[in-house]
Amino acid sequence: MKKKSPFLKILGSIVLLGIGVFIGKSFFGQDNVETVPIPSTIKYRNIGLKNDTTQVASNREFTGKIIEVRKGSSIQDAVKEANPGDLIRVYPGTYSENVYIDKDDISLQGVVIKGEWPTLDGKKEINDAFLYSGNGILIENFKIINYKGNGIMGQAGNNFIIRNNWIIDTGVYGIFPQYGKNGLVEHNVLSKIADAAIYIGMCDNVDVRHNEVFDNVAGIEIENSRHCLVENNYAHNNTGGLLAFVTPGLPIKTTFDVILRNNFVVNNNHENFGAPGSTVSGIPSGTGILIMAADDVIVENNIITGNNNTGITIVDLATGAPKANDPNSEGNPDRVVILDNIMFNNGNDPTGEIKAIMLTQMDTKGPDIFAYGGGTGSTIRDKNKFRTFGLDGYGVAQITDTEDIATMMTPSPVPPRSVSKEELGELTYYGVCAGCHAFGTRLIGPPTEILQAIHHDNPQGIVDYITAPKNLREDYPEMPPQNYLSEEAKMAVAEYILALKH
Repeated sequence: MKKKSPFLKILGSIVLLGIGVFIGKSFFGQDNVETVPIPSTIKYRNIGLKNDTTQVASNREFTGKIIEVRKGSSIQDAVKEANPGDLIRVYPGTYSENVYIDKDDISLQGVVIKGEWPTLDGKKEINDAFLYSGNGILIENFKIINYKGNGIMGQAGNNFIIRNNWIIDTGVYGIFPQYGKNGLVEHNVLSKIADAAIYIGMCDNVDVRHNEVFDNVAGIEIENSRHCLVENNYAHNNTGGLLAFVTPGLPIKTTFDVILRNNFVVNNNHENFGAPGSTVSGIPSGTGILIMAADDVIVENNIITGNNNTGITIVDLATGAPKANDPNSEGNPDRVVILDNIMFNNGNDPTGEIKAIMLTQMDTKGPDIFAYGGGTGSTIRDKNKFRTFGLDGYGVAQITDTEDIATMMTPSPVPPRSVSKEELGELTYYGVCAGCHAFGTRLIGPPTEILQAIHHDNPQGIVDYITAPKNLREDYPEMPPQNYLSEEAKMAVAEYILALKH
């Protein structure tokens, strides 16, 4: 009998060893999660600093506690246990709950193992997945589905980070930081949102980068916010792709200093399924970029194509929101700057007013850029590159690019808002109520003046409704309960609403 060669013996041993390692890992090995990195923004954490300090938190070493949440346990219980500076790690599983974070410097990090995500499922019974009012909040690596109100909503929290989340069918808004300063929204995927997938509302110094938004009414919306950078996003198959505008009737009256740069704005032709009467329900299908009454907006180096109404629409409030009535909102888009962009195949099926206006020009196709109404000081780098309407008053742009602006975020964390008892009602109204209620304008809920008429001289009536709302009108969606607010905050905001004057 012929002996096996030494080479074949060695080869056979290696194969057997490999099979043994594979079987051992498959049946007896544990998932190694020790390699999950501490979130990079933990460098902002510095336990022991006073709440009112402006000192830069420069400690890069994580000094908090790691709290683990596994399938069958509660994320909210972990938040209750956590102290400022702690990291909550959530492992794969389905969690059907509302998570409210009212502490500062709490990080929530999902752990994704072999493609399995920690999933918050509202089952179309719960209003919101994450609500935060704390400062220095980080939320990353979660799948969020089937909520009725919002995926992630911020209520007056500064220094927020929302990234790498997968948010589908969460009701009115997907990611909605409201009345916050210094934030980052990046690497999220959002779909099937009935208003805005990413809604930056009454915020300052926010970067929105590297997100994908599709099959929503509005893709990314910068509303009544200042100093915002929207960059490297992919907005496709929404009703409207990117929006920067002023909604009248809100406490913050302006939108300005916004850069829309290096985005793909493609085939935003989805039918509009926004709530009837709401601001976004008026967005025409086929809108690539909409600028309404916003000032100092720069549109640079975007690829804008396949949007059937227009590539870029620039209008004043009188044109875009003719029913709005806010004498304190200046309604013209001033100093808009259009730099180099790639635009083609837009306007193939214009609708409504744009269709009618283009027919007066003996043209059945919508333009790449459409401007209508008031506004002064706007410029364009080369209007001859595009099909345009209404740009006769535009001058030649005095800048060629914005490469010197890397971010709109502040160089270091901003201090938390210090709230006196007298300011509590105003802050609660700005941070909680104003995203859905405005004077003279329908957003999601009834206008503020209707609330005043219903609850005239009865702040306790508003408090009771905040705690346990009842849907009494079919033409408005159910309001999510705000029973997590303290009794003091509920009464303060009720009194503030009743005292407001338009």
